[in-house]
Amino acid sequence: MSSILDEYEDSLNSRHPVQHSRFVNVRLEEEKPIFNKQRIDFSPPEKINHFAVCNNQLCMSLGKDTLLRIDLAKPDRPNQVELGRKEDSRVHKLFLDPTGSHLVISLSTSECLYLNRNTQKVRSLSRWRGHLIESVGWNKLLRTETNTGPILVGTSQGIIFEAEISASEGSLFNTNPDQYFKQVHSLEEDGRPAPVCCIEVERGPESKVVIIATTRKRLFQFVGRVAEGSEQQGFSAIFSQNQELLPSFQEFPFNMGYSEITFYTPKLRSCPKAFAWMMGNGVLYGQLDYVKLDSLLSDVQVWDYTPDIDFSFNKPISIVLTQFHFLLLLPDRVKAICTLNGQVVYEDVFPDKFGTLKKMIKDPAGGLVWIYTEKAVFRYHIQREARDVWQMYMSMNKFDLAKEYCRDRPECMDMVLAKEAEHCFQDKRYLESAKCYALTQNYFEEIALKFIEAKQEEALKEFLLKKLNNLKQSEKTQITLLVTWLTELYLNCLGLLQSDEGKHGVFQETRDEFRKFLSSSKHKECLYNNRTTIYDLLASHGNVDDMVYFSVIMQDYERVISHHCQHDDYSAALEVLSKHCDEKLFYKFSPILMQHIPKKVVDAWIQMGSRLEPKKLIPALVNYSQMGSTQQVNETIRYMEFCVYQLTVTEEAIHNYLLSLYAKYKPDSLLWYLEQAGSHLSDIHYDLKYALRLCAEHGYLQACVLVYKIMELYEEAVDLALQVSVLASFCEYVPKQLPYQAVMQPVKMLSILLFV
Repeated sequence: MSSILDEYEDSLNSRHPVQHSRFVNVRLEEEKPIFNKQRIDFSPPEKINHFAVCNNQLCMSLGKDTLLRIDLAKPDRPNQVELGRKEDSRVHKLFLDPTGSHLVISLSTSECLYLNRNTQKVRSLSRWRGHLIESVGWNKLLRTETNTGPILVGTSQGIIFEAEISASEGSLFNTNPDQYFKQVHSLEEDGRPAPVCCIEVERGPESKVVIIATTRKRLFQFVGRVAEGSEQQGFSAIFSQNQELLPSFQEFPFNMGYSEITFYTPKLRSCPKAFAWMMGNGVLYGQLDYVKLDSLLSDVQVWDYTPDIDFSFNKPISIVLTQFHFLLLLPDRVKAICTLNGQVVYEDVFPDKFGTLKKMIKDPAGGLVWIYTEKAVFRYHIQREARDVWQMYMSMNKFDLAKEYCRDRPECMDMVLAKEAEHCFQDKRYLESAKCYALTQNYFEEIALKFIEAKQEEALKEFLLKKLNNLKQSEKTQITLLVTWLTELYLNCLGLLQSDEGKHGVFQETRDEFRKFLSSSKHKECLYNNRTTIYDLLASHGNVDDMVYFSVIMQDYERVISHHCQHDDYSAALEVLSKHCDEKLFYKFSPILMQHIPKKVVDAWIQMGSRLEPKKLIPALVNYSQMGSTQQVNETIRYMEFCVYQLTVTEEAIHNYLLSLYAKYKPDSLLWYLEQAGSHLSDIHYDLKYALRLCAEHGYLQACVLVYKIMELYEEAVDLALQVSVLASFCEYVPKQLPYQAVMQPVKMLSILLFV
C-alpha cells in the first residue's frame, strides 16, 4: 500500500510543487476590529443628564430644563425643547419607544411628561402622577405615530400599570394624552415591594403573549394567550391567567440595587431570540424558546463578574446584547464577553477627561451601540461579528455550527473539517471521520496510514471513495491509483464476507456497492483504460462472477462468451452473442457453439440475416458436417439453403458446399437443385466441373447428364445417357439442331437395350 500512497503524493506534488494544495493559515490583510468606537463630533452646551435613542431618533436631557432631539438622518437640524419643570425636579429617566415617536420623561418628583416626535409641546401625564416610573414595556404590535396602544409601566414601588398614550388633543372635556392608567400587578422581593427595573412585552407564535419583568434580584415571566382580534383589550388577561399560580421567576441571592435586561432580535418586527440580565450575581444569559410551556428561558448560563469588578467603586452600569456578545458598561470601560464561551474578547478603557460613563443604549433599528458621559457621546459600529465564531464553535466541538459560519472561508472550513475528523477518529466513529478527512487538504498518506494502523479498512474505503469523488476528471493519475486501490479493498472485503455464512446479507450489500462502483459513469474512462489491471485483480481473487459483470460493463463480450463456453453454458454464450450482434464474435465462437447447440446457432445466424457473411461461417460448418451428428448436418443444410434461397447468395463456395452436402446427405435434392439453377451459364453459381466430378463420384448419372448438357458437351451427354434406364431422360436433353442420323442411331441402340 505504501507504494500507492507514494505515487498518489507524487502526483499531487507534480501539480502543486510549492504549496501541495494546502491552505496557508495567514491573513492577507489586516481585518478591522469587530467593535469600532467613534466619538461623535458634538459638544453639548450643558451636561448630559439622560440619553435615549431608537430608530435613529436621539433624545437627551441637558442641564436643568432642556431636551435636545436629533434626527440622525438630519443631524445638522437639532430640535431643542424646554421642559418647563419645577426647580426641585430633575429628569429621572427617558423612555423612547421603538419607532422613536413617543417619549416618556420620568421626573424625580414622581411626575411624568410626554412628547411626541411631531410636536414641540410637552404634555403632562396627570394620571401617572405620584409614581416614580422605572420602566416602560412598549407595545410593538399596535403602536402608531400618534398612539402607543396598550403599554405596561413599572414603578419604584413594584406596581405594574397598564396605560395608553395618545398624541391627539382629545375632546373638550379630556385634553390629557394619557387615555387610562390602571394597576394590573405588583412585584415583591422577600415579602416587600421591589422596583420594577425593566419590563418587556413580546408576542410569540400562535397569539402567545410573553411579559418579562425584573426587580433587583428576580426575573419574572408571565405567559398567556389572547383571543384573535382582542389585542386592544390590553394585558390584564395575561396577569389574571397567572393569578392562581405564582408567576415563574428566577431569583439570585445578591443584588446591587438595580438590574437591567437586554434582548437580541435578529430582525425588526421579529421575536427576540436571546437575553442577558445584568444583576447582582453576574450576567444571566441564554436563549428564548417560545414553544416551551414551563419557562421561556433555555440554555441559561451565568457569567460571573471578573475579579476586577468591585461593587464598592466600579459596579456594572448597563448591558447590551448582540448576536454573539454582551457588552458590559463599567464606570471607565466597556467589556465585550462572548456568549459562546464566556471569555472577555474586547476591553476598551475611556480616558478620564470625558468623565464617568453614565449609560449604554443599543438602537434596535440600526444596531448601533451608544455610550455617553456628561461631556461626550460615543458610538460603536459592530462589524462582521460572526467572523471568528467558527473557532469558538470548533473548540466546543459544535462542528455543524462552526461550518455554518465559515462557508465563505475555505481555509477556515478546512481547519474545522480536520478538527471534526480527528474528533470522530478519537471517538472511534471511523466512518464519519473518513468522510470529514476526505474533504480536507491534510496530507493524503497521513490520513490513509491512520486508518490502516487502526485496522479500519471500511473507513479507509470510505475515505478513498470520498477522495475519488472530489477529484477532477483531469487528475487521471490520482483517479487511476484510487480506483485500483479501491478495487483491491472491495475484493478483500468480499473474500472475507463470502467465507462467513452468517454475513450473507452484508456480502450481498457489499457486492452491490462494488458493482455500483465498477459501473460508475464518472470513472468509466479510468476503468476502461485500466481494465487489464482490474481483470488481473479479479482473477487473482478468483472472483469470476464480478469479472463477468465487469466484462459486460466494459462491453468486452468476447471475455464473457469465453467464460460461458469454458463453463459449458453454451446457451448463455449464444444469448450474449445474439444480444450484441457482433459479427466477429459470431465467426469466432460459432464452431464450438455449432458442436453443442446447432439448431439454436443456425436460428441465430438466420436472425442475423445478411449481417453475417456465410463464407466466413463455412469453417464452423465443415468440421461438424463431416464428423458430426445428423442434427448438425441437417442444420448445416438448413442454413446453406437459407443463404441460397432466402438471401440469394451468389458466392460459388456457398453453392459448391451446398452441392456437396446434397450429394452426400440428400441426393434427392441434388437433381432438383441443378434443375432449378437453370441451363444458362449466366445463371449458374456453382462450379460445373466440381459438380460433374461430385455427381460422378457418387454415381448420380442423371445429374451428370444434366451437367454435361449445361456444359454443351452433348456427345458425352449421349454416351452417358445410354447408361440411363429412362429414355425420356435422354430425349429431353438432346438438342433438336443435331443431325438426324446422329440422334437416331443412339436411340435405336438404346431402344434395343430397353426392350430386349
